Amino acid sequence: MLEFRGLTRRFGAVTAVDGVSLAIPDGQMVGIIGRSGAGKSTLLRMVNRLTEPSAGQILYGGQDITALKGAALRRWRTDCAMIFQQFNLVQRLDVLTNVLIGRLNHRPGPIGTLTSLLKLFSVEERAMAIAALDRFDLADTALQRADTLSGGQQQRVAICRALLQEPRLILADEPIASLDPRN
Repeated sequence: MLEFRGLTRRFGAVTAVDGVSLAIPDGQMVGIIGRSGAGKSTLLRMVNRLTEPSAGQILYGGQDITALKGAALRRWRTDCAMIFQQFNLVQRLDVLTNVLIGRLNHRPGPIGTLTSLLKLFSVEERAMAIAALDRFDLADTALQRADTLSGGQQQRVAICRALLQEPRLILADEPIASLDPRN
């Protein structure tokens, strides 16, 4: 279960998220609806700890996410995938490599860092990435640079990257804004 207890985020005098308390059972799909500037993105960014709460707690499975640091925080970010509003793809890299970036947190230690920098992904990881791209009708774009894709295609690549993390929880900030009705 994902739980918010009095979750608040202030930016100076502005309160973006004000005392949110909510419990979301496992397996639920929840949408957060509100006007622009209402704090929806800030709330999501607090869950995966890209933004720190000013007050309150976030718990997942009874674990206090707001208290995590170091390796425990990195593990949480592996378990909690984020699909960003602006996609956050590396534009000069090919689509396949952008999707494979979702595997980086599964590669511990200096060897993992080195093989990631050299873009040395295993056959299994590459197969996972191609399967995800195929699921979203993007397998034929695997070797194209990300900046050659349409907005909707880039959004689907970002979704594939999140799925490759094999997360327990997916946070999506306006995940279908650039997609056509078929997708």
